[in-house]
Amino acid sequence: MVGSDTGIGKDGAMAITLGLQLGYWGAQPPQDVPALLAAAEERGFDSAFTAESWGSDALTPLAWHGSRTSRLRLGTSVAQLSARTPTAAAMAALTMDHLTEGRFILGLGVSGPQVVEGWYGRPFAKPLARTREYVQIIRDVLAREEPVTQAGPHYRLPYDGPGASGMGKPLKPITHPRRADVPIWLGAEGPKNIAMTAEIADGWLAIYYSPNMADTYNAWLDEGFARAGARRSREDFEIAATCQIVVTDDAQAARDRIRPTVALYVGGMGAPELNFHAQVYRRMGYGEVVDEVTELFRTGRKDQAAAAVPDEMIDETMIIGDPAHVRGQIGRWEAAGVTTMLVTCHGVDHLHAVADAVLG
Repeated sequence: MVGSDTGIGKDGAMAITLGLQLGYWGAQPPQDVPALLAAAEERGFDSAFTAESWGSDALTPLAWHGSRTSRLRLGTSVAQLSARTPTAAAMAALTMDHLTEGRFILGLGVSGPQVVEGWYGRPFAKPLARTREYVQIIRDVLAREEPVTQAGPHYRLPYDGPGASGMGKPLKPITHPRRADVPIWLGAEGPKNIAMTAEIADGWLAIYYSPNMADTYNAWLDEGFARAGARRSREDFEIAATCQIVVTDDAQAARDRIRPTVALYVGGMGAPELNFHAQVYRRMGYGEVVDEVTELFRTGRKDQAAAAVPDEMIDETMIIGDPAHVRGQIGRWEAAGVTTMLVTCHGVDHLHAVADAVLG
């Protein structure tokens, strides 16, 4: 894994890479994606990622806009497991890897029970076990060594459950994959999920990462690396952390703009009794703040919920300040083990400011 105490490479430049986080669409498709991707390629970004929730999907915009790129790695952050069967996800990865000439990264995540059961109509139970089976099936499809079978309990190939015709047969893909080892990165927030990610995946998509928690994260990762049959080691495993980076001389104004979004994710996402983002902040020591923000947000007092988010909670997982401050903080994140910063850029000027501060 790339990293140093200073975050500075041998030539004086940051060794950490930048990824453009395009995310998922709001009420309407964004209009500036082609310009952002062009600027990202020009300024030396390493990758670009799309996401999905319960509106736009992750793969279609990535294929459409990614066709205008030539160098950026293109990934999903994340494609939701319940949106596709494992073989459908493998077909998408196979297809995208050919179309991008080997630049595709399949980022996967379980989402949460509200989306999985409310939107996809699938059970949320056993997310770790489901993920393990799902990833194994994808690897078997891409290996194309023999017809793919899976005995379950979550996925059965061929299907032999209620309503089965009995005529299903094991298959392997007609199309030969470009790469049998298309990178699979997992979105993970809890200790067991992060350990499993280190065991079975090629990278970790970390949301609300905190360098102050690096020792804890690394202990969870090391648990996975140490398991028999682990796919990677620390040296060749990627950690891509989604982070708001704002280059500004008015840090307080920037925090105030971000505060409502933090309140939404901490207080309004998922269910009150199961919000994975809230749990991440609880592990950082913000339990009382999370309780207050959740109560305010879920009783309709969203402005008060945003106001209850303290500056230090924002600074814990985001980088806001002048170029020197940003560069110094990037060094801390790299020293903690992060290999890629996934950055949401609100316009080309924002992207250039981040690139100037981080890449020079």
